[in-house]
Amino acid sequence: MSGQFEANVEIDRPVQKVFAYLADGRNDPQFSPRVLKIERVPDAPTTVGTVFRSTVKDAGMKSAREFRITALDAPVTIRWAEVSKNTVMAREGGYDLEPLPDGGTRVRLFNVLEGHGVGKLLVGLALAAARKDADGFGARIKAAAEAAIAPR
Repeated sequence: MSGQFEANVEIDRPVQKVFAYLADGRNDPQFSPRVLKIERVPDAPTTVGTVFRSTVKDAGMKSAREFRITALDAPVTIRWAEVSKNTVMAREGGYDLEPLPDGGTRVRLFNVLEGHGVGKLLVGLALAAARKDADGFGARIKAAAEAAIAPR
């Protein structure tokens, strides 16, 4: 079983700056409390093929995650795929960014989650939790990006 969740948010910062902020996955702990630590490999600007290795905590359990950037089209598209093997994982995900007339940015985040092994039984719970928190997740992205990026 697999399924998708998404969050939509408007950020009061220019699309180029929001893109740069989100493309650097090392910023994820600023808005995702489940991310305990993260590194970029190689430690260079993000490009297609860049891997982000993280330790996350879900439902009280820590796991190692690796995501590879699969598409990067500045300043509108970021895509990734999880390459680590976990019971519940993000087969694909990404950000779609759209410049707004007022100089802000509309961001759509999505992840397609799928289960493997016992994860096939757990993916429904993970999706329900992610969907329930989607608005909160979007609000955390907005708050973190607006705090990190200087106003126009």
